[in-house]
Amino acid sequence: MTATILRRQFITDAAGNPVGVILPLEEFALVEEILEQRFPTPSEANKLDQMEQAANDPLFMADLRETMSAFAGVDAEWWERTP
Repeated sequence: MTATILRRQFITDAAGNPVGVILPLEEFALVEEILEQRFPTPSEANKLDQMEQAANDPLFMADLRETMSAFAGVDAEWWERTP
């Protein structure tokens, strides 16, 4: 049986610029606390507040309408077929 060796994997954009990294779990454990302090995870209440605010955000609503419009044809074609 061979052991799997995980190493850092860098994620790059289309231009080859590094934009992220995948860490082995033991390396992630070393920085996890720092990441949580610097980039806290929103609470459930905060997430709900943001969802409520989205309905009044004109940019969000414009994006939502554009997305819904883009999927309208595909939705009708695949899910609303009449026999």
